[in-house]
Amino acid sequence: MTADNCKKEDYLQNLPPCQVSCPIHQEVREYLRLIAMGDFDRSLEAIKRANPLSSVCGTICAHHCEDECRRANVDEALSIRGLKRAAVEFGKAGFPDKKETDPEKKVAVVGSGPAGLMAAFKLALQGCAVTVLEKEDDLGGAPRQYIPLYRLPDETVDLDINHLKALGIEFKTRMELGKDFSLDDLKNEGYKAILLALGLTASRGLPLPGADHKDVLMALTFLKASKRDGFRLDGKEVIVIGGGNVAMDVARSAVRCGATKVRLACLESAEEMPAFPWEIEEAREEGVEMNCSWGPKEILIEDDKIVGLKLVRCTSVFDEQGRFNPCYGDEYAILPGDTVIFAIGQASDLSTAVKGGVQADERGRLVFDPQTLKTPLEGVFACGEVATGPGTAVQSMAHGRLGALAVANYLEGKPFLVSMEEQLQPLPQLAPEVAQEVKRIKRHPIPGLSPQERATNFKPVEKGYTLAMAVHESMRCLGCAAGAKRVVELCADCLTCLRSCPYGVPVVSEEGDVNIRVEQCQTCGLCLTVCPNMAIEFRTPYIEEAASGIEEAVKEALKGKNGLPAVVALCCGYGSYALPEFRQEFLSQKPANLGVVRFPCISKIDTIHILKAFELGAEGVLVAGCHDEEGLCPFQKTMFWAEKRVGKVKGILKDVGYNPDCLELVSLTPQEVANFKETAENFAKKVKELEMVGEKEN
Repeated sequence: MTADNCKKEDYLQNLPPCQVSCPIHQEVREYLRLIAMGDFDRSLEAIKRANPLSSVCGTICAHHCEDECRRANVDEALSIRGLKRAAVEFGKAGFPDKKETDPEKKVAVVGSGPAGLMAAFKLALQGCAVTVLEKEDDLGGAPRQYIPLYRLPDETVDLDINHLKALGIEFKTRMELGKDFSLDDLKNEGYKAILLALGLTASRGLPLPGADHKDVLMALTFLKASKRDGFRLDGKEVIVIGGGNVAMDVARSAVRCGATKVRLACLESAEEMPAFPWEIEEAREEGVEMNCSWGPKEILIEDDKIVGLKLVRCTSVFDEQGRFNPCYGDEYAILPGDTVIFAIGQASDLSTAVKGGVQADERGRLVFDPQTLKTPLEGVFACGEVATGPGTAVQSMAHGRLGALAVANYLEGKPFLVSMEEQLQPLPQLAPEVAQEVKRIKRHPIPGLSPQERATNFKPVEKGYTLAMAVHESMRCLGCAAGAKRVVELCADCLTCLRSCPYGVPVVSEEGDVNIRVEQCQTCGLCLTVCPNMAIEFRTPYIEEAASGIEEAVKEALKGKNGLPAVVALCCGYGSYALPEFRQEFLSQKPANLGVVRFPCISKIDTIHILKAFELGAEGVLVAGCHDEEGLCPFQKTMFWAEKRVGKVKGILKDVGYNPDCLELVSLTPQEVANFKETAENFAKKVKELEMVGEKEN
């Protein structure tokens, strides 16, 4: 194994909790780093390696990754979902290269929801000829049909679908299993495997007195009607039964459909409500009244009209074993209202699919093996919520990936079990003594409409980050496990790293040698540049990637000097240096005698990088950092140590007879970075004057 491969393996073995907690294990750390460098194209490329629904996920993902973000130990978690959306909006990238399509590996995926689309994506990359069959007019499954437009616009779903079409996946709409085709039909058409990703399309209700009234609605029916058919509730007082995310969608949609008042009742206490906290808060902001710890008893009807809902106090929802087993007291209340909407959960409706050959048990549930994902029918598999029950979109995608693996192995004649999947282990959380030394930087809220603006229409609530906001928010990422590593063979245990680390990461082990704790390192790079024996390296190739550009930058400067000195700028790559004013506008029209190399912070520019530029022929080297007026740089003491390194190189230059003033360190404000051409030209002019003085003296 090569050194590079060893480094890559070490990098991949130390996974941050965000990646592990993401159901599809997105390389969060990598695509956030690329956004911080302003490289939205490569960021989106990194996302699309694992995620065919980047637009949808950037808009409505439950962001399980943020729940485990180690930045929360310091201040607040990264806005990872918002940054994914920014990558989609500001970047351009396709999917990974796929294997050549094998027409003998024909696979039908029934259902175009998150699970079905993920499975189709994975199978297409493996060279399968994939056809997705959808019963509705529009592709996208439950997100397309039921998630309100204020959360998920149609064009967002279309963007992902169109990219999947470009991958070569065939889509057929208005094709319902059991009505328009059967499983036998598909087999007769040459499909070698069939994957059922049918989703959950039936809303659950309760057998309450009055539940059969015409003004009692089911959640999914209502959500689809309000989204597609212009259904209105003008002048109505609506009661929503349920406390989950779908109940929040129903309540907030009812507000937008003209209801004069929306009241929600749920069994759970305010702290127990299963809906995401931000969904609850936004519903409250829009005027939804929450009635927690109440169970529905009876829908009250007078003169054939609903007049309210009788409630009974719920004293507990779960028993001592954690099972759903509500207990009630003897306190009652009445919620007034004339329309009731049940939003207490979803179930599968396989009545039509059974006619097409699908096997269901006596309770109407799909029959399949949860370990192999096989149904009793040869070559027919199942995935997604029809198999797992309700979950988030990204959790369905994760199960769709397993479904694709099951099908791919079946086509290759190989065994597959869900338990064969590797269980990833995340890094532990930050030590309190390290976390307290990390600079606090407030999370950038995602801009959006005010409650007053959003409550009267279905316009998207979130506006998304600006490019600059995305760059600065992604800089908050701690780069978990991407940082320093001690090279045992070179380390003299001089303890320089202990003395210089601002975070107290290196410690002396019981054996008496230095331990740079991978789970605590903040990836600032300072220890690399101060180690006298060069016994520390980064676990990631970030620094080598940047340094590899020095030779080309010098060549470029020498080629374009035209009577001017060849100057190389070694600069930060974050913050203002990642914005279009520098990264696109300046670099596209910079002086011909200037070569530029962007590093992930000047804290990672070593003396050897500066000396290499001079060795290769640069006549002047400008090291450019940030004057961090707004406190957005996550690293500590960057300019302090940069001054030390530049001073050291100046001494070396003087010792070898080179004018040390041909090396300069500058700290620039955002405005100065945007006008970097002036800084570069002034430095080149200075170097030219130094050359002329030197010639006169000689």
